[in-house]
Amino acid sequence: MEIEWQSIIFQFLGGLGIFLFAIQFMGDALQKAAGDRLRGILDRFTTNPFMGILVGIAVTVLIQSSSGTTVITVGLVSAGFMTLRQAIGVIMGANIGTTVTAFIIGLDVGAYALPTMAVGSFFIFFFRKYRIKNFGEVVFGFGGLFLGLEMMSSGMKPLRSLEAFADFTLSMSEHPLLGVVAGTLFTLIVQSSSATVGILQGLYAEGLVDLQAALPILFGDNIGTTITAILAALGASVTARRAASVHVLFNLFGTVVFLILLVPFTMYVEWLSGLLALEPKMQIAFAHGSFNVANTIIQFPLIGMWAMLVTKLIPGEERSVEYQAKHLDPQMIQASPSLAIGQAKEEVVRTGEFAVESMREAFDYIHTGEEEHAEMARQIEDAINHLDREITSYLVGISSMNISPTDSKMHMLLLDTIRDIERIGDHADNIVGLTTSLHKKNKNGITSEAMHDVETMFTLTIQTVEQAIRALQTNDIDLAEQVMKQEETIDRMEREYRKGHIRRLREGSCSLEAGMVYVDIISNLERIGDHAVNIAEVVLGKRG
Repeated sequence: MEIEWQSIIFQFLGGLGIFLFAIQFMGDALQKAAGDRLRGILDRFTTNPFMGILVGIAVTVLIQSSSGTTVITVGLVSAGFMTLRQAIGVIMGANIGTTVTAFIIGLDVGAYALPTMAVGSFFIFFFRKYRIKNFGEVVFGFGGLFLGLEMMSSGMKPLRSLEAFADFTLSMSEHPLLGVVAGTLFTLIVQSSSATVGILQGLYAEGLVDLQAALPILFGDNIGTTITAILAALGASVTARRAASVHVLFNLFGTVVFLILLVPFTMYVEWLSGLLALEPKMQIAFAHGSFNVANTIIQFPLIGMWAMLVTKLIPGEERSVEYQAKHLDPQMIQASPSLAIGQAKEEVVRTGEFAVESMREAFDYIHTGEEEHAEMARQIEDAINHLDREITSYLVGISSMNISPTDSKMHMLLLDTIRDIERIGDHADNIVGLTTSLHKKNKNGITSEAMHDVETMFTLTIQTVEQAIRALQTNDIDLAEQVMKQEETIDRMEREYRKGHIRRLREGSCSLEAGMVYVDIISNLERIGDHAVNIAEVVLGKRG
């Protein structure tokens, strides 16, 4: 029988495309339904590695993507929300959670794929409510997942009669490492272990591979999925790179162990299949689940060892930012609202110190062009945004209590002040973005005179914000007055430097693009000075 290669390739690639789109579409819809709670869940409940495993399972089941969970985890580690040991637990849990997709595929409801997609599209196009449309997207993605699998499976059927393919699968049965490499490479290409496991289920169901060949491919799929975490960690913090490395080592170690135990593990899967009368696709699903659960149980006691090993493999001092509020005690709101306002003030001052630090990092980035300063500035900006939300929520809680007029005034001033500090952080972040553009595109486009202007204005602005925060902390009126005077100097500098910029443009000594960046930087510094004045006015009693 002559094989129609065009039909096989088109059906397989088309089915793979639909599958990848569907699982991404469904995962995005589930993430939208969860909203910002995903990051909050990971942040709040990963108190130890065991809790990390449970949270990793839950989040991965929710978004149907172990890669997605791992990327979020790497991001939280990079930002300082999570320790390396906590992250290792989440990564282990994500490996277990991803097996749920294989069980869903094992249900084999491909015959209902098109009606399911029709129902999903009905909810998407004929309802305006966000939740119903969101539910429709999940249903549509669920149906698309099975349609893609059906297309791939039917496309691969003719390969059964191809002698070369039969010889290749026989080679994988005799040489398990070949199967591991095949599974790893294919997952690296499609960047979805769910897709490669789904394809493997189709191959096994059609009798194109036997169990002895399928299991090493399954192990390879788990190695290949680590590429997403590696890509997410590139350019991230040292701890984030260590977390991604643990993901690789965890799956490599598990694969080595189970390759050694391949014969007994194959016997176990066959025994389980007979005991539960499992269909072929469900056999692979149970093998996938058993592998990841057993791998996690084996390696759970080794979490400390993995953390120590990757710390040695990836040396470097980790500069982390403590995101969590230190001074906010929710119980104090009920016990003593007046003391709670004092706690809020301490946290506002701490957030202000973060703002000063973010400006210093932005200044160092302008001066050196070293990416580590930009990364640290971004981390601090994330911390400021987080603390802004925490403090605002805390102050809103105090507002429902019976407080004195004096406390009420301070309460409102703190709300305004944390908003000013958050805006200082935003402007510092803006300067980092502008500096990135300057270093990448216009390295030689800005004159030494202009750079000197920026550095002079930046130094004074940092000093002014630092004094404003210290004045707030100590209620120092003299220091607050000094802030007011220095802000006038900052305003004068901004006007003079703009004139100097226009002169340089006329002379042709400064490029237009670099000049625009220069103007935006000094404009952001001038606005930071305005926010410093707002904080000083709280101390001087001129605000509110």
